[in-house]
Amino acid sequence: MTRRALYTAWAALIALSLGSTALSLSAVWAVGPIVAGVAVLLLAWWKARIILSQYLELATAPEWQRGFDVALAALCLLLLGLYLMPQVL
Repeated sequence: MTRRALYTAWAALIALSLGSTALSLSAVWAVGPIVAGVAVLLLAWWKARIILSQYLELATAPEWQRGFDVALAALCLLLLGLYLMPQVL
């Protein structure tokens, strides 16, 4: 991994963390808790993909990256379902 790629991944992780922090501190939870929860989960999914592809260098192993992407998507869908279940029932 080049230094530039490392700094770019780091900056993206910082920006996404700031975005999720701003979202959690905003009043959007009172207005639309479902949308806010989905947004936080999407930001977490995006951060996990950056960590897996850049820091663990799965970008150099496309087969492994696809496998981890599928597993991560399944986990996020499970978490989304668990989050939405009380609002739906």
